[in-house]
Amino acid sequence: MKIIPPGIRKYLEMSERLRKHELKLTLWFTPAIYIFGSFLFAAIVLLVDLNVQLGDWVPKFLQSKASVSRMLITTLIGGILTLSAYTLNSLLVVLTTFSGQFSPRMLLNFVSDKRTQHVLGIFNGAFVYVLTLFIFITNYEDQTFVAIPLITTLVALFAAVTFIYFINHSTTWMQVHNISYNMQSISKQILDQSINKEMSPYRSTDTLFHEQEAKKKPEQPEKIYTKQSGYIQLINFDQIIDQAQKDHVVVQLEASVGTFLLEGNPILSYWSTDDRVPDIDHNTYLGMLEVGQKQTEIQDVEHGLNKLSEIAIKALGNNDPKTVSNIIHQLGELLLKISRMMNIPPYLVDNEKQLRLIIPGESFEFYLYKGYGYIRHYAEGNIQIITEILRVMNLLAKSVDTSHHQTLWEFGCNTVYGFQSLHIYELDQHYLLEALKELSETTGHKEEYEDIREQIIESEHPTADPYKSQQNAAQNS
Repeated sequence: MKIIPPGIRKYLEMSERLRKHELKLTLWFTPAIYIFGSFLFAAIVLLVDLNVQLGDWVPKFLQSKASVSRMLITTLIGGILTLSAYTLNSLLVVLTTFSGQFSPRMLLNFVSDKRTQHVLGIFNGAFVYVLTLFIFITNYEDQTFVAIPLITTLVALFAAVTFIYFINHSTTWMQVHNISYNMQSISKQILDQSINKEMSPYRSTDTLFHEQEAKKKPEQPEKIYTKQSGYIQLINFDQIIDQAQKDHVVVQLEASVGTFLLEGNPILSYWSTDDRVPDIDHNTYLGMLEVGQKQTEIQDVEHGLNKLSEIAIKALGNNDPKTVSNIIHQLGELLLKISRMMNIPPYLVDNEKQLRLIIPGESFEFYLYKGYGYIRHYAEGNIQIITEILRVMNLLAKSVDTSHHQTLWEFGCNTVYGFQSLHIYELDQHYLLEALKELSETTGHKEEYEDIREQIIESEHPTADPYKSQQNAAQNS
C-alpha cells in the first residue's frame, strides 16, 4: 500500500459505499472511462476499415483516400481540442461563480452532476479517439477509408452539439430555483435511503417493550473511543446489528452522522444482554463507521440544510431577497419531509426481534433551528424576510403533526421578539403581525398572540398600530 500514491491509496482504504460517493465527486473518473472506451472504439473502427471492404458496399462519394483522411483528422483534432478548452473555461467560470455568489460547498454538487461529467467525458474521449486514429493511419498511402472519415466527422458533430448542450446545462443549473430544488431533492434522497431503506428492515414494532429494554442500560457501560479526529461520515447499521447479535450486546451510538469528534471521544457504548461479561473487538466496530476530515451527504441531512442556509445567507449579503425567499420555501418543504420521520423510534432490532442498536434521535426543533436559525440571525432587521419565515411556519403548521405546533409557535415568537427593539414601518408591522396571527390561529395560541401584538404596538409610536389606522380610515370615510 505504501508504494501506491496517496491520492489513489485513500480510495482503496475507504469502504465501498464511501468510495463510490467520493469517485462521483471527482472530475477524472467518468472522463477516464470515456477515454478507455475511445481507445476500444478507435481500434474497432480501424479494424473494420482495414479488414472489411466497405468500398464495395457504399457510394463513391463516401470513400476517402488516406491523405484526405489524414487531413480531415488533423483538422478535427484542433477543432475538438478548441471545444474542450472552451468547455473547461466555462466550467471554471461556473465554479468561480458558485463559490463567490452561493456557497463553496456547492462546487461538488455541480462537479458530481452526471451531465457535467458526461460532457467532459465526451470531449476527452473524442479527442483521444481522433488522436489515436491519426497515429495509426499515417503509414497508409494508397489505402481507401470509409468508416474512419465518416465516423470521425460524426464524432466531431456530436462534440459540437455537446458543447451547446453544456452551455445550456450550465446556465440552467446556475438558476437559483434549480440550485435550491436540486439541494432539496438530494436531502430527500438521503432521508429515503438512510431512514426508509437502511433502517426500516430493523425497526422495532414493539416500541414500549424495547424502551424497557433500553432502560436496562448500566450507569457505566463499556465505551468504544475514536482513534482519529474528524466527522462521522457513514454508519453501517446492518453490520453493527449483525455483529452485536453475535456478541450478545446492545450498542448505542454516542454521536450521530455529521458530528465532529476528537481523538479519544466516545463514539459507541455497549452492554451485555445476559449475565456474561461482554468481550468484543473494538476495532471491528470502529471499522463499521467512517470518520473523515469533511462532512458528506451520504447520510447527513443536516449538511443539506446547512448548504441551503448558506445560499440564503450569501443572498442576504448580496441584497437578493428573491433568492432568500426561494430558499425559505425549499427549506419548508424539506422540513415537512423531516417532520414526518421524527416519530420513528430509535430502536433497531435483529432478525430475532431483540434490541441491538440505539441511535440518537434529533428533534424537529433541532432541524428547524438548523434550517432557519442562521437565516434569522443574518437577516439583521429585514422584516420582509422574517415575515416570509413566519408564513412558511404557518404553512408547515397546517401540514405537520399537531405535536410540532408548540415548536413552530415558540420559534415564531422568538423570531418576532428579536425585532421589538427596532423601529418598524407601519406597513411592515402590519404584515408581520398578520403572519404571526395566522400562525397563532393554526397552532392554537390566539391569546398569546394578543399579548405579543400589544407589546410590539406599545414599543412603537401609537399611530403605528395598523389596526387602529384602518379603523380610523373606515370611520372617516
